[in-house]
Amino acid sequence: MSSAGVAAFVTNSLMNPIWMVKTRMQLEKKARGEKKMNALQCARYVHSTEGIRGFYRGLTASYAGISETMICFLIYETLKKRLAEGQFASANGEKEKGASDFLGLMMAAAFSKGCASCIAYPHEVIRTRLREEGSKYKYFFQTGRLIAVEEGYAAFYRGLIPQLIRQIPNTAIVLSSYELIVHLLGDSK
Repeated sequence: MSSAGVAAFVTNSLMNPIWMVKTRMQLEKKARGEKKMNALQCARYVHSTEGIRGFYRGLTASYAGISETMICFLIYETLKKRLAEGQFASANGEKEKGASDFLGLMMAAAFSKGCASCIAYPHEVIRTRLREEGSKYKYFFQTGRLIAVEEGYAAFYRGLIPQLIRQIPNTAIVLSSYELIVHLLGDSK
């Protein structure tokens, strides 16, 4: 669990400038007839208007998002353990894995990601708001408070359904594929 947290911390720290540019490009509002900026132009613009610190807007919200990964793996490992306890032993006493186990792991991964995303989604909204150019949002908790006061608590979950549609199948496929590869490589020893 702690290794996942450290890995996510390092990844967020290194990748935030790229994610910041991506978000700015997605939120870009240009006057009629002007060309949209490409990634390099956007990065130069952020640097010239906000300096190096501009690339790290929303980083605290990204750090808060580490909790989503930790929650997901906590639930997934618990469900995986329960699934393993429910396996039937074969005639030689070993537990055999079959298609139903693979499907069970997929469902465990999907359920885990769904729960984790629902719990931790507000950080996604806060992070996006922090990355808006020229916005009134400056700090993590200030942004959260403004959203709650001005738009209500439901605003923290705006966009959750598309996020779930994108993330749940992805996580189910990645984690169950990982488990399958570990199983297949384990059998080849």
